[in-house]
Amino acid sequence: MSRIDVRKTYKLFIGGAFPRSESGHSYVVNDSSGTFVANAALASRKDARDAVTAARKAFGGWSSRTAYNRAQILYRVAEIMEDRRPQFVDAVRQSEGLTAARAEKVVDESIDRLVWYAGWADKITQVVGNANPVAGPFFNLSTPEPTGVVAVLAPQDSSLLGLISTIAPVVVTGNTAVVISSYARPLPAVTFSEVLATSDVPGGVVNILTGSAVTVAPWLASHMDVNAIDLTGVAGDTDLATSLERGAAENLKRVRRAPAAEPDWTADPGIGAMTAFLETKTVWHPIGV
Repeated sequence: MSRIDVRKTYKLFIGGAFPRSESGHSYVVNDSSGTFVANAALASRKDARDAVTAARKAFGGWSSRTAYNRAQILYRVAEIMEDRRPQFVDAVRQSEGLTAARAEKVVDESIDRLVWYAGWADKITQVVGNANPVAGPFFNLSTPEPTGVVAVLAPQDSSLLGLISTIAPVVVTGNTAVVISSYARPLPAVTFSEVLATSDVPGGVVNILTGSAVTVAPWLASHMDVNAIDLTGVAGDTDLATSLERGAAENLKRVRRAPAAEPDWTADPGIGAMTAFLETKTVWHPIGV
């Protein structure tokens, strides 16, 4: 007796839950050869607002955790990815048209990238913070703090390594994120959201929307409760990047500008993606009091 396939329903990831799009719409996702794979949820403006609300609600608790605890949680995400490695390999191979060997390498690099950022959690303050030399009977200390809610436009081509390379530096420093995944290659992002849901990451710290950045990103760029935006995902699209920067200027968001072309995600990422979404607080204190 044959079984009926249990088909997977691909949903959004908002506030630690998996809602369908408020619009009720979906779109067709094909593999690299153009063969139908799934219907993914098409996020709407309302979904973006809900994701921002969830990210703002989670920000206070997440940013107040110790850096060491955030490192532990990010490392736990890497552990679960390692356990689900075959599923990620299959999703990357299907989405990006890679050989099995190359897809395995991409998954390995993605897991390693998470571990790398986890290691920075309790070190970034020592690198970019400072005890400042001053003239007078006082001292001051400069310390980095998270910006707040960050909208992230994930890369369009690198569906897993690029995705993680833009999410990890945002959340490891205490920010919360609303992410728009690759439009054509959303399935690795959906699989990653399932890992987040079964790890120790609190609901709302990372929210993942599948759908069109052209439709959703302008609302995130102009949203008054979004504090920063990463435009990596619109690399090469000068017109869209410019319009999003203009929207972001309405409440003086921090903007990580779109590169001319999608970066080489296998290269050493450096600390720039972390410092892009940090504010510096300087505290003055008199000596002897």
